[in-house]
Amino acid sequence: MTFGFAELHGGGTRVRIVPGLGGKIISLDALGREWLWSNDAIPLQDPVDGASYVETGDTGGYDECFPTIAPCHLPGGIPTFGGLALPDHGELWAQRPGVAIETHPDGQRAVCRWEGRRMPYRFTRSVQVTPAGSVTMHYSVTNAGATPLPFVWSAHPVFHLTSLTRLDIPHGARVRVWAQHGEALRGMASEFRWPHARLEKRLADLTVPDQVARHFACKLFIDVPPGATMAAIEDGDARIEVAFDERTVTHIGLWLNKREWTPLKRGKPYLNLVMGPCIGAPDSLADALGEWRGAQWLAPGSTRSWPLTWRVRRVGPAASPETPHAS
Repeated sequence: MTFGFAELHGGGTRVRIVPGLGGKIISLDALGREWLWSNDAIPLQDPVDGASYVETGDTGGYDECFPTIAPCHLPGGIPTFGGLALPDHGELWAQRPGVAIETHPDGQRAVCRWEGRRMPYRFTRSVQVTPAGSVTMHYSVTNAGATPLPFVWSAHPVFHLTSLTRLDIPHGARVRVWAQHGEALRGMASEFRWPHARLEKRLADLTVPDQVARHFACKLFIDVPPGATMAAIEDGDARIEVAFDERTVTHIGLWLNKREWTPLKRGKPYLNLVMGPCIGAPDSLADALGEWRGAQWLAPGSTRSWPLTWRVRRVGPAASPETPHAS
């Protein structure tokens, strides 16, 4: 199946966006490499609202999750939305957004706009590749209803996990465990400080995921500490980092899967990771409204906006850490 796409270029970086796949970014090519993982086990197909994302839409790339990440039923006591069923991965991935390509002096910008189906909101994401090769994103969500709107949001970029992968996340930040898979993580503490996770018989340093165990998977939420502005993944001599405003981005959602988990019966477990900036936690909006107390609220008629910037550069003795890649 062939899908149309919009492609943005700048400074040696290329971004490809597919409106027919819910505005998914299927490619982020920079420094001569493809940064986004793609799933050979699930073919690209027209998304179906309410379907299981992990079984039909988890093709890799970069999605947006809103107003929930995990499927859930909202608690009955929530005004207007009590008892509402929300789908896997939220609503945006299964909806074709309106897309506008805008030309600006510093390059083209792709603007995707979604309308809520089960809840009254308008969600917008703009993507631009700068002449220096950075990928700048600007988000906004507006409550179009008459009552406060609860939500969580997460960017969901899926990256390659290799033996050289190293994570640069604020040291000492609080980490809470949302899910874990595999015997290697037996006894994992439900809360710890990055990067040292206490297991049943040892401490695991998550900075280099490949060294944790032969097989494991987990979903973690890291509280963004005051003053933090960045998280990054290094792989060999290259690094991709995301810059954010800690006043608006509250968490980093981290999914690590080293050949332990797949939703497909008789499927080969995946080897990938997600490092996604989030507003609110955890994956389930129902749990965010409950024990986690991580839900966000948007007043009627109000809009919340926030930026992200992704940068790719060389690292190591030969690279200048202050200079973004440009070619």
